[in-house]
Amino acid sequence: MTVTAPSVDQPDRLRARPWPTRGSRLLRPVPAAVSALCGVLLYVSFPPRTLWWLALPAFAGFGWVLRGRRWKASLGLGYLFGLGFLLPLLVWTGVEVGPGPWLALVVVEAVFVALVGLGVAAVSKLPAWPVWAAAVWVAGEAVRARVPFHGFPWGKIAFGQADGVFLPLAAVGGTPVLGFAVVLCGFGLYEAVRVAVEGRRTHGVRTGTAAAALLSVVVPVAGALAARPLVSDKAEDGTVTVAVIQGNVPRSGLEFNAQRRAVLDYHARETKKLAADVEAGKAARPDFVLWPENSSDIDPFANPDASLVIDDAAKAIGVPISVGGVVERNGRLLNEQILWDPAKGPTQTYDKRQVQPFGEYLPLRSLLGAINDSWTSMVRQDFSRGTRPGVFDIGGTGVGLATCYEAAFDWAVRDTVTHGAQMISVPSNNATFDRSEMTYQQLAMSRVRAVEHSRTVTVPVTSGVSAIIMPNGKITQRTGMFVPDYLVQKIPLRSSETPATRLGILPEMALVLVAAGGLGWAIAAGARARRAADA
Repeated sequence: MTVTAPSVDQPDRLRARPWPTRGSRLLRPVPAAVSALCGVLLYVSFPPRTLWWLALPAFAGFGWVLRGRRWKASLGLGYLFGLGFLLPLLVWTGVEVGPGPWLALVVVEAVFVALVGLGVAAVSKLPAWPVWAAAVWVAGEAVRARVPFHGFPWGKIAFGQADGVFLPLAAVGGTPVLGFAVVLCGFGLYEAVRVAVEGRRTHGVRTGTAAAALLSVVVPVAGALAARPLVSDKAEDGTVTVAVIQGNVPRSGLEFNAQRRAVLDYHARETKKLAADVEAGKAARPDFVLWPENSSDIDPFANPDASLVIDDAAKAIGVPISVGGVVERNGRLLNEQILWDPAKGPTQTYDKRQVQPFGEYLPLRSLLGAINDSWTSMVRQDFSRGTRPGVFDIGGTGVGLATCYEAAFDWAVRDTVTHGAQMISVPSNNATFDRSEMTYQQLAMSRVRAVEHSRTVTVPVTSGVSAIIMPNGKITQRTGMFVPDYLVQKIPLRSSETPATRLGILPEMALVLVAAGGLGWAIAAGARARRAADA
């Protein structure tokens, strides 16, 4: 067969295209492999490891594979990056229910990362492209935190930075600004290397291009250092002594719910042990006690035996206990925190507002039931959503409540502070996820929230890791996993608001608008280039 070269009257872009060589064909899989490996590198930067800085080379590599790519390639490369990141990060979702739900979740969530890859490639030829690209990433996180089924923010870049130098930026603009800084620095790192290599090859580079690359790295780091004065653990409204109870469960997994009375008894027993240690002078007397989510899955309002167990524990310690209960009221099933006073009994309640899809309620129930009856039996009755922010007034102290899954959502934590919380509690139940990394990932979220709002955060968990976190994000006490234990500590109360608390959603909205502006500019520039080529 004879191969004919392009004729001279064909467009320059066709005549200039080199014929594929064997070497170039062998290199074609390299960008795909690099994209997936960079996703894995991003996962390794997340807790329980403290390798936060690996997020920078992860995004540098991601920027390299995407820069200048066509839309189909950028979608595929973005999807591979998402798979490399989310497959290992979310493996805990299949610990007790098998790989099906885990893989389905990752397949869907990686689509958002693929669309981000498309956006990053589109803006990658703009001046100062790392800024536009980092804003596109934050816009992708903003969408993922809202859809589908009210969103799934797990894996926000900010949640991998609890040990990093960028953490003070959480107090400036919350998780969007913290994540933006990390991604910008990563893309900027690649751009700085690219500009340096190009300068050596061509013996010169535009000053503006070099300056933009350098600033993309320097500004986020300088901003984080400048934000450090916003991070403080100084008491503004005095102190309180708080106790966190981890009662443990008879065994891990979904079947712990079948042993609900044992779980309640374990938490009551650990509280009575604390009371005995207080009387013996071995522990400080707390002002109040915090139990975890699901510490009483027996409704104490409908079951006198459960009510008696809680009442005995409260009388033994002599102070109010915040109890995590499952309550049915007016036909609605509620994941509820109940403030139980030793003299008055239950006095205040908070109903979880951000309930977990496929865990606490089942979307598309009829469709899933038609496919597999066993799926609907796992969530027999849907939990209803609460409607009011959770802030308990305990002896004049405002205790904000964000129950477990809610800690991943910016709004669910922020509005406890704007409604008067001087400290925050994140009661959780991780027993269904065994010894997976889930509990450490969630603990890191609480550390970021502590800095974001400058509040002490307590994390009472049924089976671990329970912890007390200072407003500067440092863990001062923590328990092991699957052991009964209690933590008692005097903590600072604070009422001032950080810029992140005051600004709320505005920084995220601004970054989404920056992303939209960059994408609009890139689309317009592409259209002009095509018209010029066709002319």
